[in-house]
Amino acid sequence: MMELFDITTLEDISLLKESSELECKLAGGRDGKGAVPKDMWESYSAFANTDGGTILLGVRESKGNFSIEGIQNIEKVKAEVFNTANSNKVSTDLLSNQDVYAVDVDGKEILVIQVRRAKREERPIFLNHTPLGNSYFRKNESDQKLSDEQVKRMLAEQVNESRDSEILEHYSMDDIELDSLKVYRQTYANLNPNHSWNELSEQAFLQRIGGWRKDRDTGKEGLTLAGLLMFGNDGVIQEKLPNYMLDYQEQPADTTEQRWIDRIAPDGTWSGNLYDFSRKVYRKLIEDLKVPFSLKDGLRQDDTPVHKALREALANVLVHADYTDRASIKVIKKQDLFYFRNPGLMRVPLDVAFQGGEPDCRNRNLAKMFRFIKFGEQAGSGIPNIVSGWNSQHWQAPILMEKNIPNDQTVLELRMVDLYPKEIREKLISSYGSKFSHLTEFERSIAIIIYSVAYKSHQQLVTQTGAHTRDITLALVKLEKAQIISSSGEHKSKVYHQPDISVPTPDNVAGKLLADFLFVSNPQAANDELQKQELKPEQKQELKPEQKQELKPEQNGRTSVEGVDEKNRILWQQLEVIAKPIKEGSKRTTTKSTVRETILKLCTDRYINLASLSQLLDREPNALRRNYLNPLVAEELLSLAFPTTRNHPQQAYTKTPKGNEK
Repeated sequence: MMELFDITTLEDISLLKESSELECKLAGGRDGKGAVPKDMWESYSAFANTDGGTILLGVRESKGNFSIEGIQNIEKVKAEVFNTANSNKVSTDLLSNQDVYAVDVDGKEILVIQVRRAKREERPIFLNHTPLGNSYFRKNESDQKLSDEQVKRMLAEQVNESRDSEILEHYSMDDIELDSLKVYRQTYANLNPNHSWNELSEQAFLQRIGGWRKDRDTGKEGLTLAGLLMFGNDGVIQEKLPNYMLDYQEQPADTTEQRWIDRIAPDGTWSGNLYDFSRKVYRKLIEDLKVPFSLKDGLRQDDTPVHKALREALANVLVHADYTDRASIKVIKKQDLFYFRNPGLMRVPLDVAFQGGEPDCRNRNLAKMFRFIKFGEQAGSGIPNIVSGWNSQHWQAPILMEKNIPNDQTVLELRMVDLYPKEIREKLISSYGSKFSHLTEFERSIAIIIYSVAYKSHQQLVTQTGAHTRDITLALVKLEKAQIISSSGEHKSKVYHQPDISVPTPDNVAGKLLADFLFVSNPQAANDELQKQELKPEQKQELKPEQKQELKPEQNGRTSVEGVDEKNRILWQQLEVIAKPIKEGSKRTTTKSTVRETILKLCTDRYINLASLSQLLDREPNALRRNYLNPLVAEELLSLAFPTTRNHPQQAYTKTPKGNEK
């Protein structure tokens, strides 16, 4: 179980809320003395089917504010929790005595219920006897029902130790690409020149490695799913698995407009199976890899820890995929990033995967096939080996994350970016000395990330590190109490930054400078009605005298303002050219992705507010914000000019470095 957060004050509850894995309920009951709320079990199911979480009974929450109501008869409520968990109300009891306990906060008792993430064999955790329609998952801060498709997939995961051992009816050796199998056999023979398997027939060899199987109980015999995936043809594979898709892209530098400069995907010119894909893609991944070689016994070692990490990552994405799911296998190579995505969620919690030693491979026969040719290590050691390889170069730690929108998928990001920029580390050591050095490695990494940028939100830190949300919360609390970092804003708008940095708001100097010199708007729109709605009169006030003193001398002169106005006019004309295809195109035929791409182009190296974007694209402001701007901000492709006042009328948007990767 993850490290618990001690709850002793109302402030502790507010801090824990940032992890979004907290649910607060009154639990007063009809008599006001205490009862378990009926909808609490939906949260229990949701936490168990997602990443675990904490339920607090006796706490009122309203718009992010908390108040302690307490529970008078807390032992009665506690007993009711255990009795219901052991009844037919829920499918599985996940609670131990240590998971349910009373806490005194401000003189009132509340009940804390820690719900762990359910194991694969236990999921889905459902209510009322029936999994379909009664299984939940956690999305942001709400409990939502799992779709029937998601439930059925969890049930299949529950009963199948290995998903690829299925014997396929009506498939035979004729569905195997023999050239692929022959290349595999040659590789195996080169590694094991004296092995007896080298003398076997194709079918017998395939049976030894898990690609052909005979069920001794039924007498059924044939090609396995693993054999088809590894050595079949993509057309035949798709007959069995309609969503099967492999995609490798080498994407260019951010300065070009191309989507990719190299791509490998099934196109009829090659088999489209996993083995040939792995061979083709691995060569591309290590091509021009800028990693210094090492010497061992006077001989150059070309197979560095980074090469091994990339090989392990590629094998992982192929052997852990759920090929019945809708997402594709996707591998991306950029100048400073390797990206691996596979359909399906992790079978073990993320923290367990990083520790290693508890293998639960979705496709064990595929894993075995790759291991036989030294492409992938022993089960359970994959992620630790990848982390070790990346640590050898002092790069940012690998990011491993699960997503279930729009489909279940697992993503691994390997960035070739120094984790410890020398100047930032020296600044932290110089400023805080032993206070910094006594932090854990994880806490130091969070501090370094925050000092590397202007500010970071809680969710951005979760995304960048791949760490559990609660671990991020604990680290931020410790860093802020040590006064190494500060925070601004409240609730979802809170951001973390260096203590001496002023986060821009519409009313401070930093925000006004940002608006004056980086905002771009229509120079002829002063009297436009939409612009009037966007900028209220009280928000256009001049800088105070003491604020003007903070400006550079050349920024107080009329010439500079005129120069800025002229630059704004030229930029606006350029933006109109970019937006023209959207503005003049048919709203029915213009795709959502095209509008998204255009917004990112418009917001590159500049800030543009909602009114201006609405004018440029000829889109209704509220629909534009709801359908495009808010999702792009949530995906961290756009950032806000004023992060602590998200809904301010003057809010403007700019593209993030992550947006450059799209």
